[in-house]
Amino acid sequence: MFEIENLQVSYGQSQVIHGLNFTANKNETLAIMGRNGMGKTTLFKSLMGILPSKTTKAVVDGVSLEGDDSYKRVAKGLAYVPQGRMIFPNMTVQENIETGLEKSKTREIPEDIYALFPVLYDMRKRKGGNLSGGQQQQLAIARALVTNPKVLLLDEPTEGIQPSIIKDIAKVLNEIRKMREITIIVSEQVLSFTMEIADRIIVIDKGKFIHEDTRDNVDAAKIKGYLSV
Repeated sequence: MFEIENLQVSYGQSQVIHGLNFTANKNETLAIMGRNGMGKTTLFKSLMGILPSKTTKAVVDGVSLEGDDSYKRVAKGLAYVPQGRMIFPNMTVQENIETGLEKSKTREIPEDIYALFPVLYDMRKRKGGNLSGGQQQQLAIARALVTNPKVLLLDEPTEGIQPSIIKDIAKVLNEIRKMREITIIVSEQVLSFTMEIADRIIVIDKGKFIHEDTRDNVDAAKIKGYLSV
């Protein structure tokens, strides 16, 4: 469903992402784990076309993304939930979700969105800025989902969210995958959350992939070692 070959990103003269290769299958959740400053957000922004990058191959469901602006990548099936959520605080919950429907023919929010996020239905008239961190995260995911993506990119979805809500978000991501059969790629530092959702884990360090494992074979102590400063 998603294939990246030899991805490189530089800031000026300094290279920060060094020739990364990975694939993600349909209906698979792939977690990319690493400490702060190791390149996770840079990787996600480059996949989304927000940062310029070089690749020898970047493909979603057989269609090339190379050289595409972000909006073209969305049209081809990529959706992105940025670190820090980036919702519109002065717009209502409903209006926030509708911003993802710019290109849709009906401009109507699909029913399964509110089924996945009942709290958003209850708060649909409330301003986004008045939601808790966990509710804003759900809103950002809902906004991305209405573009009907094939691949959903989530950058640090548990950042700044209390543990009980983290469990809810894990449940929702697993539910989304069941309902939509989409590929989810998530960057994360919380191993317990990753183990709830991911089929595979890749560790990134200084812009390079240094370790990969399926969930069944994960050595938790080893991964924690990579994540500790």
